[in-house]
Parts: sequence; structure tokens; C-alpha cells
Amino acid sequence: MTTLKAVCIGAGYFSQFQYEAWSRIPEVEILATCDRDESKAKSVVQKYGIPKYYTDYQTMFDQEKPDFVDVITPPESHLAICQVAGERGIHICCQKPLAPTLAEARQIVRNAANAGIRFMVHENFRFQPWHQEIKRLLDAGSIGTKLHSLNFRLRQGDGWGEKAYLGRQPYFRTMPRLLLHETGVHYIDTFRFLAGEITEVFAVIRRLNPVIKGEDCALLLFQFASGAVGVWDANRYNEANTDDPRFTFGEFLIEGDGGTIRLYLDGRITIQPLGEKEQAHPYSYEKKNFSGDCVYFTQRHFVNCMLTNQPFVTSGETYLKVVEIEAAFYQSATDNRPVTIEAS
Repeated sequence: MTTLKAVCIGAGYFSQFQYEAWSRIPEVEILATCDRDESKAKSVVQKYGIPKYYTDYQTMFDQEKPDFVDVITPPESHLAICQVAGERGIHICCQKPLAPTLAEARQIVRNAANAGIRFMVHENFRFQPWHQEIKRLLDAGSIGTKLHSLNFRLRQGDGWGEKAYLGRQPYFRTMPRLLLHETGVHYIDTFRFLAGEITEVFAVIRRLNPVIKGEDCALLLFQFASGAVGVWDANRYNEANTDDPRFTFGEFLIEGDGGTIRLYLDGRITIQPLGEKEQAHPYSYEKKNFSGDCVYFTQRHFVNCMLTNQPFVTSGETYLKVVEIEAAFYQSATDNRPVTIEAS
């Protein structure tokens, strides 16, 4: 069995899901981890049995000489880290948001191409088992041959009150762009995965909680090349009626010329053919790791593609379209008008 030698950078809240997932992928050996906060790096080493830790990633690269690096740090750090990795010929799996700006995202992708390394964005929502199953149902014609609409409603309930976000990701409080930049990009990618290319967007964004800097409420409207339309109705202030709003993150309604697919907050999927009653659709999913084990499935895809030299579905070049659409949504909200998306 081929083994890929890897290092990781970052020991914040979300990193726990990535370290745990790597521990279940036998083709990967994590040599070391790095975080500027030594206590956090030590904690990761102890919890996941990683041999070494560093507080400087350049030193780690030079000492460990890995095949790839998993970048699990905030977006403002990605340009510098990825440039240094590329200069050393180290392949990259990089967390989203890819960068604070579209210009930086383009530079990251350009640098990776110039360095001749492989680069994938860790975009895990499309790998949630319900989205993968919905895609299979759409491709199989389960609700007809013409897609009418996608409607996703998200209420996370972690962003109300004076102490919003302090318990898990406190840096959210000071991000100038929050809901669309941090969460909405997941659904831009997922909507494209399910419904194809996006041709026009319109956005209304608001801030509901005055203690934070960025937006925490958004209504995003999508027009697809196929003629279908999409709605993403989201806020992090109000609460969902479930014990675990971060399992599916919301409720999905997908309509076609032959019926309707529904995703419920507990992961159940139903199909309702036109003229018939709603029917439960059995498929495999479980409450493991994060949101249906989508982190594992994302990292499994990265490794499979590395070993077989196949393209990543969220390669840097491909994912730039998501970042461009995100920028178009913000432009729409600023100008209060629809924005056309140029074809790739």
C-alpha cells in the first residue's frame, strides 16, 4: 500500500474533525502538526498520537519534507502558507474560505499552478451524504428530467446574544464578512454541484446581532443555466427546532417536473412523485465526526485523487468560480441589483 506522508497546520476548533478523519485513512501518515500556540499543538499531538509538533511551519516543512500539507488555518494566512509549501514542492489541501479576497484566492491558485503542485480546497458540504444522495436521485430522474428549484433554509442559532460565537469560534465576531463568506460559500458550491452552472445572482444581507461586525443573515437568489432557480434563506441568529442544527445545517426542498425531494433536519430524505404521497427514501448516513462524516469523505477524495492522479472536484481552478460567485453576491447586496455571472 502506498503511504502519503503529511503534515498539518492549525489546531483550532475545526481541526479536531480533520485530525480524527486522517486517523481513519490508512494511506496517510501524519508526521507532525504545527500551531503558533504551543499548548494547542501539544494537545493535538497527545490526543491523536502525532509524533511531533512545531510552532513554525517553515521549519516543519524543511525538517519533515512531507508529500502534502493540510492547511487548517484562518483564510488570511493561506496565501503565505501555500506559497511557502509550493516553493518546496509540497502538495496542498487547504481549508475554506480560500482567502479574504478574490484577488488573493486567484493568487493562491496561480502560485500553485506555477509551482507544479496539486491543490485542493477542503470544501466538505458537497460530500455530506444527503447531498451526495440527492445528486444521485436527480441524476436518476427521480423527480423528473427538468429541475425547477432548490430551496435551502438554515437557522444555526449560535449567533444571538452578547456572547455570540465565543464558545466555539470567537474570531467570527470581528470578521467584516461573516455568513456569506464563511457559510454561504458551502452552498454556492453545493448548489452548483446539484444544479449546474449559475448565471445570475441577487443578495440581501443584514446584521441581526449588533455585537458582531459582519452579516449574520442573508437571502441569496440563484438563476441557473438550466432555467432552474435557487433560494438560500439563512441566518445564524434564530434557532432551528432540533437538538443538533449543525447536523444537516438546515432543511432542503428540491422540486422538478416529476415531483419533490425533501431533506429533513435529522438527515431523512423523502421523495414525493407528482400525484402521490411523500415516501421515505432509505440511504446510508450516520452521526459521526462532523455533519454526516463529510470531513472524512472529503479527505478520502483528496487521497484517492492523489494516488490515482485524478482531478479534484474542488481543485483550485474549479473552486475559483465559487469565490467569484461569492464576490458577485456581495456586489449585488451593495448595489441592490442582480449580477450576471460570466461563463467559465
